[in-house]
Amino acid sequence: MINLYINFIYFFILGLVIGSFLNCVIYRLETGKSFLHGRSFCPQCNHTLFALDLIPIFSFLFLKGRCRYCQKPISVQYPLVEFFTGLLFLFIFSHTSYNMLYALYSLIIFCFLIIVFVYDLRHYIIPDEVIYPAIVISVLYNVVSYYASHSIMNNLYAALGASGFFLFIYLISKGQWLGFGDVKLALLMGLFLGSPNILVALFLSFFIGAVVGLFLIAKKQKTIKSEVPFGPFLVIGTTIAFLFGQQIIDWYSNLFFFIIP
Repeated sequence: MINLYINFIYFFILGLVIGSFLNCVIYRLETGKSFLHGRSFCPQCNHTLFALDLIPIFSFLFLKGRCRYCQKPISVQYPLVEFFTGLLFLFIFSHTSYNMLYALYSLIIFCFLIIVFVYDLRHYIIPDEVIYPAIVISVLYNVVSYYASHSIMNNLYAALGASGFFLFIYLISKGQWLGFGDVKLALLMGLFLGSPNILVALFLSFFIGAVVGLFLIAKKQKTIKSEVPFGPFLVIGTTIAFLFGQQIIDWYSNLFFFIIP
């Protein structure tokens, strides 16, 4: 039991550190700079940051949300991404610890999804530099797992079905209802989740998106014609389906048979 708690703490801290790195990737994607080399720096004053400035969450709190050198505000995105990445790593480990290869694969895919969530939320676009590597990794994992369990066809059908559905919406709306990046993201979701979890993810994505959209319209922050990025809702749906998909399906099945004997 003690070892289990130690592992939980380890994966949470690992997630915090990875979250800090993901913030760096997001910023450098925005500015077109490479994240493979070069030290971290303040985006406001360009001062090089040192170890004490880069401790996930704690540096933000200690510095009261301001740069140590120019005193300009630090975006709250940084501690939020770090915290939720740590939390997600903790949940993924508890969900996949029975299979370390699957756990590693899941952690990698969710790192890409976190970048997609933030980037699409900020810029209304899903960058190809993120989605294509994620799809390639997912395909490779499915090929490897095929030789172990012969389960690749389920995920392939889920990927083609989800992306085909989104492609249909994209074509009939001429890109007005969703972007082509969402089509590619749906392909990744299918490869990652398989069936029937992909159905749970899509349902939750549309449902949560509709609720948030209606809330923003009611608050007069958006209109019925306003553009709202759908990628974040797809990421949320994927996360819930990954962690609780089977429980949701079982609950729905039991409810259905209770209502219709």
